[in-house]
Amino acid sequence: MKSLPITQGAPMKFRLPVTREVVVLLLLLVFNLLFTKHFWSLQTFNVNMTQVVTIVIVGIGMTLVVATGGIDLSVGASMAIAGTIAPLIFLNIDGPLGIALAFVASIAAATLFGVFNGLLVTRLRVQPIVGTLVLFIAGRGIAQVIVDGNLQVFNNDAFQWIALGKVAGVPVQVLLMLILVGLFIWIVRKTLFGQYLLVTGGNERAAFVSGVPTRRVKMIAYTVCGALAGLAGLISIGINSSADPNVTGLGIELDAIAAVAVGGNSLMGGKAWIGGTLLGALIIQLVRYSLLAHGVPDAAALVVKAGIIIAAVYIQRRNRG
Repeated sequence: MKSLPITQGAPMKFRLPVTREVVVLLLLLVFNLLFTKHFWSLQTFNVNMTQVVTIVIVGIGMTLVVATGGIDLSVGASMAIAGTIAPLIFLNIDGPLGIALAFVASIAAATLFGVFNGLLVTRLRVQPIVGTLVLFIAGRGIAQVIVDGNLQVFNNDAFQWIALGKVAGVPVQVLLMLILVGLFIWIVRKTLFGQYLLVTGGNERAAFVSGVPTRRVKMIAYTVCGALAGLAGLISIGINSSADPNVTGLGIELDAIAAVAVGGNSLMGGKAWIGGTLLGALIIQLVRYSLLAHGVPDAAALVVKAGIIIAAVYIQRRNRG
């Protein structure tokens, strides 16, 4: 969606573009400040922010993939595989070595899922929705086979610090999310990869003719998406103190796509507004929170969420037309 022009000033100053998403988020905040009890508290802030952390982290990767004109339906399975492998390691290897290996091995496995998706899309030229559907189905099955479908329960403060720790009263997972948002905003705006990403999604054939390594760009996007999904999987199991391959990351692909769409990113490709994905996730979360806080059943909140997504896609199509 188009943003209002920003006056050029000192290069180090950051100014948030005034878009529909920003306006909607501000209206939701004002509404809750006025009409929702106990909204203005650190506890409420932490609750709402932690509810969107995994969605935003997965949504960052999804934004990159969507920017290339693709989609990744396997992110939930990547979360499940990472969340299954990590406890297997740190429950059997004590100390810092076990924790380090758990993080590295589980995220590496999810990254390989992303590489596999990238190869299907770039080398075999499989349509992204079909190619990633392979691991959407098989990936969770692999996670279930690894532990024979059993629940892994644990209590490991060192591992769970990434999910339950706090710095100055703010959850570590929220700080990690904001760091990743800032990092990928910089990557998209300031690096050559970011430029290649946008031109690949805008017009892949023209980009290829112009010398842009479109296959490599797509491979990187899918690989990063897999890695971020793996990280989100570790946060998810850390919160729950358990790893269940049947439920870890279940439905996250739809939430991530919704955040990307509501945040103003075109599902047709050519745009990668990471900040918009964060805004989209926050808008969806605040709408749900507002409804639940005022006694609206969760089922009805899901219907409203679907309506928001439809409205976002409609606005995108109207703007393109």
